[in-house]
Amino acid sequence: MNTSTIVKWGALTLSLIILNTSYTIAQQADFEAAERFTGEKMSKLIGNTSVYPRWIEDTNNFWYTYENDEGKNWYFVNAERPNQRLLFDQEEMASQLTEIFERPFNALDLDLEDFEYDTDKERFTFHVDSIQFTYNINGNDLIKGDSLEQEELENWATYSPDSTYIAFAKNHNLYLMRTDDPDSTEIQLTEDGERWFSYQADQSDTTSNERLRARAQFFDDEKKLWVSRTDDRKVEDLWVINTLGERPTLETYKYSMPGEEEIGISHIEVFDIETRERVRMDTDKWEDQDLRANYGNHQTGDYNATNSDYLYIYRENRPSDKVDILKANTTTGETEVILSETSEPYFNWSYQYLGIINDGEEYIWWSERSGWGQLYRYDSEGNLKNRITTGNFVVGDVVKIDTTAKTIFFEGYGRDGDHPYYEHLYSVKFDGSDFKHLTPENADHSISESEEGNYFVDNYSRVDEPTRTVLRDDNGRVTLTLQEVDMTAAKEIGWEAPEEFKVKAADGATDIYGVMWKPFDFDSTKSYPIISYVYPGPQTEPFPTGFSVGGITGRNQALAQLGFVVVAFGNRGGSPMRSRYYHTYGYDNLRDYPLADNKYGIEQLAARHPFINQDKVGIFGHSGGGFMSTAALLTYPDFYTAAVSSAGNHDNNIYNTWWGETHHGVTEVKKTVKEMSEDSVEVEKEVITFESEVKTNAELAGNLKGHLLLVHGNVDNNVHPANTLRLADALIKAGKRFDMMILPGRRHGFGPYQPYFERQKWYYFAEHLLGDYRTNVEFNLPEED
Repeated sequence: MNTSTIVKWGALTLSLIILNTSYTIAQQADFEAAERFTGEKMSKLIGNTSVYPRWIEDTNNFWYTYENDEGKNWYFVNAERPNQRLLFDQEEMASQLTEIFERPFNALDLDLEDFEYDTDKERFTFHVDSIQFTYNINGNDLIKGDSLEQEELENWATYSPDSTYIAFAKNHNLYLMRTDDPDSTEIQLTEDGERWFSYQADQSDTTSNERLRARAQFFDDEKKLWVSRTDDRKVEDLWVINTLGERPTLETYKYSMPGEEEIGISHIEVFDIETRERVRMDTDKWEDQDLRANYGNHQTGDYNATNSDYLYIYRENRPSDKVDILKANTTTGETEVILSETSEPYFNWSYQYLGIINDGEEYIWWSERSGWGQLYRYDSEGNLKNRITTGNFVVGDVVKIDTTAKTIFFEGYGRDGDHPYYEHLYSVKFDGSDFKHLTPENADHSISESEEGNYFVDNYSRVDEPTRTVLRDDNGRVTLTLQEVDMTAAKEIGWEAPEEFKVKAADGATDIYGVMWKPFDFDSTKSYPIISYVYPGPQTEPFPTGFSVGGITGRNQALAQLGFVVVAFGNRGGSPMRSRYYHTYGYDNLRDYPLADNKYGIEQLAARHPFINQDKVGIFGHSGGGFMSTAALLTYPDFYTAAVSSAGNHDNNIYNTWWGETHHGVTEVKKTVKEMSEDSVEVEKEVITFESEVKTNAELAGNLKGHLLLVHGNVDNNVHPANTLRLADALIKAGKRFDMMILPGRRHGFGPYQPYFERQKWYYFAEHLLGDYRTNVEFNLPEED
């Protein structure tokens, strides 16, 4: 062999080595493992992971259904005794139904439709096929009823509390009818309703002479009803095109955007049922203000005022930093300010609360005036009596108030345990004394309260600790264990729980919390790309705090099985469960505020764990997370490798007014304009307008270096598809390569197309983070139920 031949063979051998090395660098994604551990399959394997109690009216009893490896069971619980028992013997029920229908029934999965407790009959009712049944738990009696008649749906009817009257709308006007009137005489209460300033729930409706649901609500005493309607006539139209019908159709709706002059204006009216007179509430104060009628919890088990003489109204200015609570006289329309507060840059709308005690003898008010959400007590004139709660923690939702014992039961965050996002239950007297922590376990507690006595069903868990469901009394004492999730079957096939972690924000001081999912065949000596699931807030952060095998936990655990480390963690500006400073951090910086924290968090995790490959970083999110994931890829193009961004509000200037103006800011501008008076004389007039401008992702399009998949539903009437299309336009003009998928007939949520989208996400990250470009992998979409 001559020298020339040796050189040629050497070059060929070297080429083969290089090609082989390139091939072995790529890693095959484990799609089979991802399919095996989807949330749907894990939920089917494990069953329920929490108890949802159905409390029976005027009692301390409840019932619930629960599915596990023993099948589907119905339980009845008496909280006072306390005890729990099966509502019925499933085998016996299946046997009786088999005799009645002359066909077999599966005792482990009985299909009892519309199972509920009928308070009038004091029996449980359900139907099988078209046959109605009643069941008496005390005598274990199953009684076959008549065949169900095809009931005409009365979605148009709003019944008064005692079912004396029905309110409805027709031709955009308000009507009333007595239920005992054999002639069904329609009583017309208004004549000024019209499309887009309507008494109908659906303002856009164009049908005529049809009874439709009204915006009306009755007072408990049935003497009056009230209506809150919005004047949208001058608000600009927006459209989406429904493409999947026999013929594409245009859907029109009203949609105001940040800084626009015309937005919907609220009006509140009260109608006297006997006299049929209408009184408009006097609420004018701020330009473009927002009103919420019948605001506040009257501590009667619902939100309807017991006394129709007065109506409580929440009034907020357009920048959302000033609030008044009004008490309106429903006879005269006059209003008085009970409470007034300023909270810059905006009010924490997640936990706003007004408790109306004994028809206005006292008020309980939630405020962040100290920098933390706390409760305050006011007298009937709106004078502060005392601060009820104190401390550097957040009072969340008020669960219930016992006015006799003058005790408040509420959810709280960050006071006890080692995790500020764990929900706990507390109680405290009106005067701030006798403060009690009712859920001492260091876990996330989900509470359901009884209507009568002070009993609580508590589902408590952590992401790595399966749910235990217990019944507690008003001192927090566990009186009964209801259920405990058993993960044995999951562990047998290799399932492992995700892990909690804590990192620092980009300021180097603020604690940020999150959750990590790993492949179940994890090998600490290997290197794994990392994928960050994101949502910027400010109303929630993207990681779970309680136990689950479905939802986003199920999706992330399936994604991790491909061969990734998947993380979800918060950022400053992300959650109202922390301080006022923390959750308003992103104000006036809606695009960029969460990005540095996400990047720095990933860097810390990579430094902490050698198995994380910081050179292969993916990021994805939906809605605000779609916005954030794209912004991250374009802001740090040398850090993030690939992003999947679904339904993103990439241009908040065309998202809704409230979101952009509240969380980014809006400036009030006073202008002097000239107009003609009634006497045809030109006069000057001062008008107030508002301006707002939010940075967009399109402005960063030229930065794209990595891989970007944009996804949007074509009839999304929340985040309009134009958000994604405008970004696509900017990327095209910048000469950038990207991928885009439009989901036909899908709105903001993808519904039945979600499984398809999830698998597209799998393949996108497999290609660009693992180098797995196989084209022969089946989607294996789950069968529709």
